Amino acid sequence: MSRRTPHSRNQRRSAPARNPSCPCGLAETYEACCGRFHRGEGAAPTAEALMRSRYCAFVRRDEAYLLRTWHPRTRPPRLDLDPAMRWTGLEILATTEGTPFHTTGTVTFRASYPGGSLHERSRFERTNGAWAYVDGDVS
Repeated sequence: MSRRTPHSRNQRRSAPARNPSCPCGLAETYEACCGRFHRGEGAAPTAEALMRSRYCAFVRRDEAYLLRTWHPRTRPPRLDLDPAMRWTGLEILATTEGTPFHTTGTVTFRASYPGGSLHERSRFERTNGAWAYVDGDVS
């Protein structure tokens, strides 16, 4: 007969599952981070937060959110998202303005995929009090 203490039994229990961080790169879970914007439970407070949530929408292929957060002046009638595209990471390189106190802002980022990356300087404007993606320069 083995001698088990309560402590040794606890060590045999598996650790609770950890929630993965949001695809946008922040440490919060998707539900607490970009998911709340995707579900319409609030609007991104900054241009960078909108950029992160849009990247996450590309990862999740959420066409409705992408169109909803696109400025009406430049929004396409529909998107043709490639189901084979797999985004693997987002790196914010620079931001200008885009805070809750601004009406315009830019976010320069690198979005990675297997075998390469997309480097873009995106422009954002407030429309009806919410940030919207206007366009971007890809380099």
